Amino acid sequence: MGLLDGKTGIIFGVANKRSIAWAIAQALSREGMRLAFTYQGERLKESVEELTTRMDGSVLLPCDVTTDAEIEAVFREVGEKFGKLDALVHSVAFAPREDLENEFVKTTRDGFKLAHDISAYSLVGLTRAALPWMEKAGGGSVLAMTYYGAEKAVEGYNLMGVAKAALEASIRYLAANLGPRNIRVNAISAGPVNTLAARGIKGFTGMLKHHAEKAPLRRNVELEEIGNAALFLLSPMSSGVTGEVLFVDGGYNIIGL
Repeated sequence: MGLLDGKTGIIFGVANKRSIAWAIAQALSREGMRLAFTYQGERLKESVEELTTRMDGSVLLPCDVTTDAEIEAVFREVGEKFGKLDALVHSVAFAPREDLENEFVKTTRDGFKLAHDISAYSLVGLTRAALPWMEKAGGGSVLAMTYYGAEKAVEGYNLMGVAKAALEASIRYLAANLGPRNIRVNAISAGPVNTLAARGIKGFTGMLKHHAEKAPLRRNVELEEIGNAALFLLSPMSSGVTGEVLFVDGGYNIIGL
């Protein structure tokens, strides 16, 4: 018997086998959760499909999180197939490369809007669409991914740090709002991991080296460790936890100098 037998979930953000979202999917599937996945655009469909077809009963759907109609269509179809929804994983973020690499003071208005729409507001839109199906399940758990750059100024993170700060604030307000409906909302703040998205951050290799040297565990975190932390937050083991940001970073965030 798996910890999550009979549970259902949907994951936004799998791009390839090195995605944090995929590590989370593996942990949830291992414990018996049936999963739905989304992809954006035909370019990503093939790689996501190749991974997700290995999981029995999985569902794969297209979704652009900047479009409310597509979000509604995804949850309508998932709801019809699953009948309820127990978990939602938001592992979606984007900012234009020039707004990441330039000085923060040079951030463009359009870039600021786009980064916040995709990286922060989408959590609100997805959670809202998931509500009816989570209520059918008697409650649910929502999980988002964030990073220490939401709290401290991290060189090269720039606009994404501001968007992640908005995401973390949204998590707290959603948790306060939805707690009476037995829906929990939390986040994992992972240390730097060599994902496709992370490679878009200027100086990322140096960031990995610095983190491994300064973190109390003297290493970078593994994808499996993030997946296991997600399993905790999306399972009954964390039934009393909501509105929190759980650091999975080898302790890096506790260090001052």
